[in-house]
Amino acid sequence: MKRGCKLVIKSVNRDGRQFRPSDWIERISTQLATFGPDHRLHYSTAVQPSIIEGEKCLVVDQALKEENPEAYDFIMVFVEANRLQVIENCEIPPDAQPL
Repeated sequence: MKRGCKLVIKSVNRDGRQFRPSDWIERISTQLATFGPDHRLHYSTAVQPSIIEGEKCLVVDQALKEENPEAYDFIMVFVEANRLQVIENCEIPPDAQPL
């Protein structure tokens, strides 16, 4: 993976079926989130739930592999076990919206 690139993990299996449960992205990203002084949940900059091209995705920064290898491995094992579609993206589209 190139430096600065991110993995965009879709809620779709490699065979094209929608993955269930539909809240898996929130479940994973919440595990790495923290509560700020404003008492709000703040997602990690390395793992962000996003909407890209109208589809809910999990965006994983490659820095997570070095910063938190256990979390990175957990996500990648989950992705492989559930056969989720993954796209390496070096330019996240400007219309990507954090959840």
